[in-house]
Formats: sequence, structure tokens, C-alpha cells
Amino acid sequence: MIKVGLILGIAGACRTDELVNLTVDDIEDVGSSLIVKIPNTKTKIPRIFVVTDVGNMLELFRKYLSLRPPHVKHKRLWQSRVPQSKHLPRLFLYYKAGKCSSQPVGKNTMGKIPSVVASYLKLPDVACYTGHCLRRSSATLLADAGVDITTIKRHAGWKSTTVAEGYVETSIENKTKIANQVLVGTTTSAITKTVNVSESNIPSNINFENCTNVDKKLENFPKKSVIIL
Repeated sequence: MIKVGLILGIAGACRTDELVNLTVDDIEDVGSSLIVKIPNTKTKIPRIFVVTDVGNMLELFRKYLSLRPPHVKHKRLWQSRVPQSKHLPRLFLYYKAGKCSSQPVGKNTMGKIPSVVASYLKLPDVACYTGHCLRRSSATLLADAGVDITTIKRHAGWKSTTVAEGYVETSIENKTKIANQVLVGTTTSAITKTVNVSESNIPSNINFENCTNVDKKLENFPKKSVIIL
């Protein structure tokens, strides 16, 4: 459950209640990817995002789905007055001892996923990793990848550009690129040397940010490192 929540939360910049309210019918498995719909959001803007077949993400989702007991139905948290006949099966159920129960996961349990992951990664200040970290980490990954503000805004479903601008402004990756452009562009005597790193020595990249604006990163070795002499 934790792995699937982490995948969907970061892939879709999801709020905790959005994950809790996800139903099986909100996710379409098209073979090479998952199409996920978030019908009800804080800003009243429905969102759609895609989870592609990277690593074993789709395999983990399908395995989790296969462990669900049959004929399970629940109401979403925001559907308190919906008749029982229209209740849909919530996606996240409690998972224990290799199987799922029929009890849906609540908001508090879902909100603890980031702290559980941070504890597994042996990061400091585990208590600072709240449910909002999934959404924050998603936006930070996009900003570090150089994605424009409009795309970040649409991905997270923000009405205002102010929040999106904050992620781009505080992105260390962006600041590093700017620093290199300034220093390399103004230093005519700069000499660059390319160093190749073996593929087998490249570990996986983990970028997980807590809610105290402190970056917690385990950065990978790039395939080619440029050293300024």
C-alpha cells in the first residue's frame, strides 16, 4: 500500500485526501501506463495524470489490485449523502500479512506515508515529512527538470502561478544551471574536461523533500560529469 501510495502521490502531485478518495474506477490500466483521474480537488479543478511503465511501478500497482477482496464498496469522504447503491470501491485498503482487508485507508494513515519512506531512507527529521510531501516532491522534481511554470501549475492543479513560481525560484538545479551559465559565459579561459562514469556505478536517484523547505537528496552520479578547470 505504501509503495502504491508513493507512486501515485508523486506522479500526480496528489493531496492526501485525493489519494484517500481514489476509487478503482478512477484508474484505467491501458497496458503500457495507468491513466488516473482525480475528479474532486481542493481547487474544484479535476485532474488527470499518467503513470508510465518505469521500473516495476505498474507491476506493483497490479499486484496490489489483485489482492483486493471482491465486491468491496465504500463512499468517498466527500460523498456523505450518496446512496449506498452508488458507492464505489476505494482503491486504498489496509494491507497486512500479505493480503488486503475490506477496511479503507484513512487520511491519517495515508498522511504518514512520507514519514515511513523517510525513515526507511534513514533521513533526519522524519516527523517533518507530512502528507503534503508527496505533492511538494512532485512539483520539486518538475522544477529541477527545468519544466516551465505553466506545466507545473497545470500538473498540480493550482489556479495561481505564485506557488509554482516558488518551486522554480527555489530549485537548486535551476540555480546551478544559472550559476554555470554565468560563470562559464563570463570566463573566457574556462577549460572543460569530460569524465565518463561507468553505467554499473550509477545508483538510482532519490529526491525526497520534507515540508520544512529543506532538501533531502541522494543524488546519482551523472553519466558524464563536466569539471571546470
